[in-house]
Amino acid sequence: MKLNLALAALFAAVSFASAEEKQIFNGKDLTGWEGNKDLWSVQDGTITGKTPADPANPAKSILKHNTFLVWKGGTVSDFELTFQYRIEKGNSGLQYRSKELPAGENGPIISGYQADFEAGKTYSGILYEERGRGILAKRGEKTVIKPAADGGKKAVVEVTGSVSDSAAVQAAIKHEDWNEYRIVAKGNHVQHFINGMQTVDVTDEDAANAPKEGLLALQIHAGPPMVVQFKNFKLVETK
Repeated sequence: MKLNLALAALFAAVSFASAEEKQIFNGKDLTGWEGNKDLWSVQDGTITGKTPADPANPAKSILKHNTFLVWKGGTVSDFELTFQYRIEKGNSGLQYRSKELPAGENGPIISGYQADFEAGKTYSGILYEERGRGILAKRGEKTVIKPAADGGKKAVVEVTGSVSDSAAVQAAIKHEDWNEYRIVAKGNHVQHFINGMQTVDVTDEDAANAPKEGLLALQIHAGPPMVVQFKNFKLVETK
C-alpha cells in the first residue's frame, strides 16, 4: 500500500510538472513568434537571426535600431527558463517581463529585462533593462535596485555582494559555440546562470519601474553584421 501511494504521488508530481511547462518553439518554424522575417528564420532546428552588412559600410549591419522576435504565446511573471544560444559577432539577449513599443524601421522594439550575452568578453550574463534603467547588475554581482531619490527612472544600483568570478564565467563560455542560459524570476528577485555558473543575483526594490510581468523576445543588435541562434527552450511557470 505504501509503495502504491508513493508511486501515485510520484506520477502526480510528474503530471503537474508537465502541465506547467510551456512549449514556445516547435523546432520547425516561427509559429507563435512575430518579427522581421527578413532577419529571422529557422535553420537546422534553431531560431536564427542574421543581420546583413550595409553595402555602403560593410563593417556595420543594415539595422537602424535593435530589433526583436517576440513570442506571442502569452506573458511571463514568475518562471524558470533554460535555452541554448550561439552567437557570431555582436550582442544579443533574451528579453523577459518586457513590453512592446511602437515598431521601428527594422521591426519590433522591446523594453524590459534582458538576459544579455555577446560574442565579446564583458556583457554575457548581466541583467540589462532595454530602453529602461540600463545595467542593473554586471557579471558576478549581487545587487539591490533602489528607487531614484528624485522619483525619476535613474534607479540606484547597490552592489551588496558577489555570486561568481566574472573572468571564470567568461572562461567557461564557448566562443561561437553552444552555451546554456538559465533565468530564474520570482517576485522582485531574478537570477541568471550560464553553463551552470551563476552570473547575477538581483533584488529589484524600485517598485514603480520594476517589470513584474510581460513578454519574452529575442534580440538582434544594431552594430556589426551578426548571427545568433537559439534552441532547446524549456519554460516552466512557477506560480
